[in-house]
Amino acid sequence: MGIRWPRVLTPKQLSQIIQSQKNPLKALQLFDEAKFKYPTYHHNGPVYGTMINILGRSGRTAEMKRVINQMKDDSCECHDSIFVSAISSYAQAGLTNEAMSLFKSLPEFNCIDWTRSLNTLLEILVEESKLESVYQLFLENSCRWEVKSRAYFLNLLMNVLCKLKRSDLALHIFQEMSYQNCYPNKESYRILMRGLCEEKRLNEATHLLYSMFWRISQKGSGEDVVVYRTLLEALCDNEEGEEAISILGKVLRKGLKAPKRCYKQIDHFRCQNGADTEDMKVLINEALIRGIVPSSDSYSAMAVDFYAEGKIDEGNKVLKEMHHRGFKPSVWIYEAKVSALCRDGQVDEAVAVIDSEMMQKNCVPNIKLYNGVIKGLCHERKSTSAVKYLERMSRQVGCAPNYETYETLVDGLCKDGKYVEASKILEQMSSNSFWPRVETLNSLIKGLCQVGDLHTAIMCLEDMISLASTPNIQVWQSLLETICCENSGIEKQLQTLL
Repeated sequence: MGIRWPRVLTPKQLSQIIQSQKNPLKALQLFDEAKFKYPTYHHNGPVYGTMINILGRSGRTAEMKRVINQMKDDSCECHDSIFVSAISSYAQAGLTNEAMSLFKSLPEFNCIDWTRSLNTLLEILVEESKLESVYQLFLENSCRWEVKSRAYFLNLLMNVLCKLKRSDLALHIFQEMSYQNCYPNKESYRILMRGLCEEKRLNEATHLLYSMFWRISQKGSGEDVVVYRTLLEALCDNEEGEEAISILGKVLRKGLKAPKRCYKQIDHFRCQNGADTEDMKVLINEALIRGIVPSSDSYSAMAVDFYAEGKIDEGNKVLKEMHHRGFKPSVWIYEAKVSALCRDGQVDEAVAVIDSEMMQKNCVPNIKLYNGVIKGLCHERKSTSAVKYLERMSRQVGCAPNYETYETLVDGLCKDGKYVEASKILEQMSSNSFWPRVETLNSLIKGLCQVGDLHTAIMCLEDMISLASTPNIQVWQSLLETICCENSGIEKQLQTLL
């Protein structure tokens, strides 16, 4: 089917045209054709970004590189997000050297902010344990005017060092942050405190906590409670309960600026006589929850931290306290709770959070929450139950299913052997201009052949070809075997009739 070109073409219109194409090579053809069809037309940054995203997502890195070079030659103003997308695509294709080469060529482009590109590339290098490259890249680029913030990278580097059990080096970076024209944020303190405590460097951790008292406002900062709790629990684990209680009092007075009644209610006698480590932690956490300066942010910080650690009961206590104080839990707390429940295998309880708990609190689920529940259900081989959330999302304003939603459902249904149902979800996915991965189509076609649905398998094969991809050898074998079986059945029927 031919393209109906408008009388006058704008970059926005071209973006819509190429996004509607299944075949990335067809989209590229139209992208190239536009400049010849409309002599006065010029690509801008957003349309280049759209084309680069399409090619990168489909694994067409050679074509993507050609378009990037064309964008450089055009010298059009482009946004940092284009390079973030391209760098990520190179990394997914195992072409980290190409990603580094692209970043080093950024001075040749008309782009004034490289911050996200640098952070993305550094994250990739960290994941690949290329720490020397990380260090060199930072030295070469950290002082450039195009890099707007260094705090993210320094936090990333501290996190890596703490995971390598080198919190001493992380502490050195922390102390040098001011010389890099940036200052520690809450994440800096959280990373370093956890690293020091895991290595039992509790003296340094205690000094770090006292430095927090100096920097916070006169009103106290309830969001810092997650950092305080890390040290207090570490002291308990190290059988330094009395020190933990002493520091807890200072945290409540100086850190959280809690009312006097909160730290006067600490049960010192119970803490010092017969309370084991876990009991001590419970008492300390309860004191912190009561002592937080009541605010939605402070409660959210503590609840999310508990859920992230898999401490679901403790997180629920924070939620209960929020309700008691008249605060409405944020959707981010429920995201953390659902994620924790799914990790713990409590998928039914995660479903209840969306279907019951949030509804009672007049909190509307977002796409991340839905996707979390769908992923949890599919992991527990309950993909049929997950499908109903796709229908629910489609009815909810501002919560349209995205690529992750469809991909998770199709994969989940295939793993449960429900290939026909998966093909129906795939139809919806395609109608919303989301194109499946080649691996997904391979799995689906093979499964449809196994259940004898040759017609749908061939339709999926046509979809794959339209995406400029081809099945692997096992899929071809499945198709041939199914065709041969069907032909054999027809021959037998004809022999019976004769």
